[in-house]
Amino acid sequence: MIWLLRFILLFLLLSIIYLGIKSLFNSSRKLDSARKHKRFLFLDDEDIRKNFFVTYKGVVFVGEKYMGVKDDSFDVISILIWPDQTAELKGLIKDDFVYLTEKILEKYPNAEIHWKSPVNEFLQTSRV
Repeated sequence: MIWLLRFILLFLLLSIIYLGIKSLFNSSRKLDSARKHKRFLFLDDEDIRKNFFVTYKGVVFVGEKYMGVKDDSFDVISILIWPDQTAELKGLIKDDFVYLTEKILEKYPNAEIHWKSPVNEFLQTSRV
């Protein structure tokens, strides 16, 4: 009976250690850390159906990928991107959005990037 209790206790201890290590490498934790430290992070899953996340200067952007046919193959051809919190956009300039667009195009070179409001309006007024 004592051996069974020791085995159960060992199993629980190993499970707690495993869950602790797994939470250290969680992608949402990485995203939150990059946002807090105002670093650039491109967090993307290879699955086309899942959105990607980009942090830049403390702002989190969400990107939605759309698949289509490009050059006789299926690829991501359109990306819709928007800020998670529009209030955090304060202080960003046009060059910041150009940089983000370039970084996204490095990953998805065949895609057209479309920004949602209010970034789209900001970029339209900056071009004039």
